[in-house]
Amino acid sequence: MSYAGAADTGPCEGRQASPSNPIAAGCARTKEPLTETFVFRCTAAEKAQLRAKAEAAGLPAATLLREALGLTAARRRKPIPRVDPALVLAVGRIGGNLNQIARWLNRAMRTDRTDPDALTVAGRLLTIERQLAQIVEAARRC
Repeated sequence: MSYAGAADTGPCEGRQASPSNPIAAGCARTKEPLTETFVFRCTAAEKAQLRAKAEAAGLPAATLLREALGLTAARRRKPIPRVDPALVLAVGRIGGNLNQIARWLNRAMRTDRTDPDALTVAGRLLTIERQLAQIVEAARRC
């Protein structure tokens, strides 16, 4: 039996399943394979301009051209921000340390609820969380 006794077990309200769930029920569109190529001559400046427009749109040049011809619908996604790999590594390490602290804190709280060290750590983690929330909010305004 499905949720709320519904007879239909397909996607909600007649919508198609998300792309991350390709085997769900719904009308599956068959995509025609891209087997042909089209080559045209242009100047180096025109080629650079086309590539710059495609990069600014966050699309491959071929997709940008298909959109210009009306062959595909424009699917604008937010471009992935370019981040320093060292920063990503540092944030990952901080996350790992926070997980270890959280495990220790959970264990300490389960065994002895009056442990003053656990309360101090919990208070400091709360302070860190508030500071991070302020940083994130400030970054969103930029």
